Order: sequence, then structure tokens, then C-alpha cells
Amino acid sequence: MLEISGLTWATTIGVIVALLAVDLVLAAWRPHRIGFREASLWSVFYILVAIGFGVWFASAHGGGFGAEYFAGYIVEKSLSVDNLFVFVIIMTTFLVPEEHQHKVLTFGIVLALIMRGIFIAVGATLLSLFSFMFLLFGLLLIFTAVQLFRHRDEDPDVENNVVVKTARKLLPVTDDYVGGKIFTRVDGKRMATPLFVVLVAIGGVDLLFALDSIPAVFGVTEEPYIVFTANAFALLGLRALFFLVKGLLDRLVYLSAGLAIILAFIGVKLILHWAHVDISASVPEIPTPVSLGVIITILVVVTVASLIKTRNDPSAKAHPGSLRGHRDEDK
Repeated sequence: MLEISGLTWATTIGVIVALLAVDLVLAAWRPHRIGFREASLWSVFYILVAIGFGVWFASAHGGGFGAEYFAGYIVEKSLSVDNLFVFVIIMTTFLVPEEHQHKVLTFGIVLALIMRGIFIAVGATLLSLFSFMFLLFGLLLIFTAVQLFRHRDEDPDVENNVVVKTARKLLPVTDDYVGGKIFTRVDGKRMATPLFVVLVAIGGVDLLFALDSIPAVFGVTEEPYIVFTANAFALLGLRALFFLVKGLLDRLVYLSAGLAIILAFIGVKLILHWAHVDISASVPEIPTPVSLGVIITILVVVTVASLIKTRNDPSAKAHPGSLRGHRDEDK
């Protein structure tokens, strides 16, 4: 078992909060269009922070736990790229001005960290009390993988999302962004701006991805500290990564299929672990180094295959995939 002191937990959370605070201050103090150079520097910074933490963690707690952290980080980072697809669709659908996209993304990351922190605590408690939760988590990931693969060439229907539609019904919404405000007054009447609807949509996406990513990373490690840090460091770089790769996302045509395979693989890993513990010790388990190798191989193959596909067929366009078909397609 991994033993993490209260001081280590407090220091880790403090560092993450400090990094988030920098993002929030920058978004509020100087809203502007994020260029390629700035996005590149921030992306490299966050990756180096994540790697530096992993090196320290491995040296302090052993290579086995270090491998679990890096495997978890890679899983969460790959899933976060799919997040970016949906973020791009939301930004495009609601015509979010570029100078306000930084604020929206930072809010999304903060909300995602809060949601995932809650799910990690709940998930860790359930796994420690009921070993059959490994079976349920595994089945959930396999179901998600099948749905994602079936609808891998679709985009989520943001406008018809039930959460977005409810927000529009409950509050009157202005036609423009009113300088990036969330609420404003028009003729003495309190109204929401489209930015509020965007934040609601981002929150819905965060909830959906938390439901998928937390079981996925628990398939790599059972340690709550590793689950939390892998999620946190993967999400901290999401804002910069959005501005860095949003012009390249259309070329990753096989990413959704690759993520579906990764989720299915981790689902099988969780089911084997449950069977090993609850049925028979003779049931084989998948070691963390093997998981890490499989995940990296899948990501490399789908990335290279995507780039070859789009080079040979420039009209090919990537989609984030959807967990369900659109209504008009289901009829």
C-alpha cells in the first residue's frame, strides 16, 4: 500500500491550486488571443511539471508506483485530447470570441478538478468496501468503449443537450457576450449572456468525462493519490494544449477509435483483477508495465495512421465521437 502523509497531500494540492490561480489571474488580468508560441511554452511547462513530479514520486515511493502514475497520466492525457474536440465544438457552436476562450477553459478545468476529486473519493471508498466494483467499473468502460466506437464518426449534439436547453429555458439569454460577463442587466432585467450557456455546456462535458476517466485510471492504479495527481496534472495542461493543437485536431481521424480500444482494454484489465481477487488467484492479471506499453502503442499507431490518412485524403476530418447517436439518425 502507498502511504502518503497529510503534509504531502496538502503540499500537492497547494501546488495544483497555485498553478490554477496563475491561470485564473492571467485570464482575468489580460484576456487576449493565445498565439502558437505562448501555447507551446505553456504546454511544455505543464508537461515538464508532470514529468518532474513523476520522477520525484518514483524516487520517493518506488518505480512500481512511479510506473502507475505515468500510465495514469498518459491515459488521462489521451482522454483529455478527446475533451478538446468537444471544447472546440462548443466554442464554434456558440461563437465564443477568442479573447474569452481562455476564461472558459480555465473555468472548465477548475470544475473538472472538483468533479474528479469528488468521484475519486467516492470511487476509492467503493473499491475499498466492495471488490465487485472493479467488475462494475470494467463493464462500464467496455460499454463506453462500444458506444464510442459505434459513433466514432459523429459529433456530440451540443445545442440539443438537455442541460443546455434547460439553462436557456430557465434564464433569458442576451444576443452578445457583453464584454465577457456571465450575467448582465438589460433595461433593469437580469439576463445571462451566452458565456453562461457555454459554461453550462462545458460543465456537462466535464461531468461526462469524469464518469469515464475515473474508472479508466482506477484500472491502472488503486491508489487515490496517484489517481488524483494523474488527473490533476493532465488537466492543468489542457488550457494551453487547446490553443496549441486545435488547428491539428481535425487530422486525428482515428483517435476516437483508439480511445475506444484503450477503454475496452482497461475494462478487461479491471474485470480480470476482480476475477483474480474474488474468483480464483489463478486468473491472470495484466501488469502495469504491460498496460503502459499497450496504451502508448495504441496512441502511436492511431496518431501515425491518422496523419497518413489525412495526407492521402485531405477531405478526411476527425470527430470526437459520441456515446449515443443523434435523434434524427436513430429514427
